[in-house]
Amino acid sequence: MARNVAIIGSGNWGTCIAKICAKNALVSASLFNKEVRMWVFEETVDGQPLSGIINSRHENVKYLPGIALPDTLVATPDLPSLGEWADIFVFVLPHQFLLPACRTLRQQRAKFRSGAYAVSLIKGIHVEPAGGGGGGGGGGGGGLVLLSDLIRQQLEVDCAVLMGANLAPEVAQETFCEATVGSRDPSRARELKALFETNYFRIGTTSDEVGVELCGALKNVVATGAGFCDGLGYGDNTKAAIIRLGLMEMMKFMRTFYASKGVQDRTFFESCGIADLVTTCYGGRNRRLAEAFVKTGKPISQLEDELLNGQKLQGPQTAAEVYTGLQAADRLAEFPLMAAVHLICERRLAPEKFIDTLRNHPEHA
Repeated sequence: MARNVAIIGSGNWGTCIAKICAKNALVSASLFNKEVRMWVFEETVDGQPLSGIINSRHENVKYLPGIALPDTLVATPDLPSLGEWADIFVFVLPHQFLLPACRTLRQQRAKFRSGAYAVSLIKGIHVEPAGGGGGGGGGGGGGLVLLSDLIRQQLEVDCAVLMGANLAPEVAQETFCEATVGSRDPSRARELKALFETNYFRIGTTSDEVGVELCGALKNVVATGAGFCDGLGYGDNTKAAIIRLGLMEMMKFMRTFYASKGVQDRTFFESCGIADLVTTCYGGRNRRLAEAFVKTGKPISQLEDELLNGQKLQGPQTAAEVYTGLQAADRLAEFPLMAAVHLICERRLAPEKFIDTLRNHPEHA
């Protein structure tokens, strides 16, 4: 039976992925229902509801303007309705909005279709509050919970992941790139490859779900540091050092807190690893806003409104979550780059001190 695909999120990346899924569903009628639905957090644009604009103009005029969408992609502000309709939940929204979305969908858990599962494209980590009230499940050190685990616990479904060197505007323009699906279920990996792959968006697969997800989350912290480097006027040599030290901290973080989860070294050489890290450190929004943060002195929230049309950065929040976990585990000294990024974002450390925190990095011992 053909699967119903629901996209949970409608920012630029969410809309871009929805476009890909809808086009693939049209040519894979035996695998997927040709109608793909996309949840839109309703807002008014030029006096009209955004979902209505998307359905009438077949364009997300706010978050992905100028990109035509298939008319089989249906926008809906009714998130609970997707709970009983979807076979595949594609989560692609800022991670600070994930838990509320899951709690809404959970209300429909008794109506979920048999065999329903999720795939997360969200780059971040959840911090479980004291007492476990955050609804996470089974993470690493210091109360940190993988977002895929949060989805599993909240919705009681399995969850794969997709990450890669994918700047949404370029993917929307159909320029060649790669991404990585992480799934322990080989048949599910094949199904997701069919759902996402195009001739310009090539998909690799691996069983290392945890490694794929953590690469996607942690690279945003490093990219924020790369943005500080640019804002301070340093050159390519310094940025290269930040990328290398950031990669080493990413690898050490995974080996320290997630060794039992089967993280594989080869995952760092997939699209979700070094490729995504380099792309984000040169072209991503985290780098761009971090540079502006240093140059203008404006708060990150103000820069999000001015430069991202209200969309949210992932780097500063992930840095805060990583800092919390490292502090709880008494391991901050081993991760000076990630720690400094958080302290600078919180204005507890001057950006000008950033490079000084790296001069005696443990990797130089």
